[in-house]
Amino acid sequence: MADQSHNCSGAGMSIAFLSGAVLGAMAAILYAPKSGVETRAALRGYARRTEEEMLEKAREIRQDISQTVDEAKRYLRETEATIAAAVAAGKEAFKKERADRA
Repeated sequence: MADQSHNCSGAGMSIAFLSGAVLGAMAAILYAPKSGVETRAALRGYARRTEEEMLEKAREIRQDISQTVDEAKRYLRETEATIAAAVAAGKEAFKKERADRA
């Protein structure tokens, strides 16, 4: 049996696959627990809930980003003042050192 060769063409395999897919889809429709109208209504409801959840998440993300940007701006203002003071102190120390050597 291990030496048997299977002579199936690509077209034959494609037809077999498509036939199986069509038969499977027909069986799914025939044995579906809900009618088409009920299924479509359920899908619309699911899509609506998903859309609402996504919009809510987008609002939360926007709010979080806004807070993060505000915190970053505040941090930069504080750091900028510290750096400016350090640079001014460095310049003064340089001038004083230069004056003391002269």
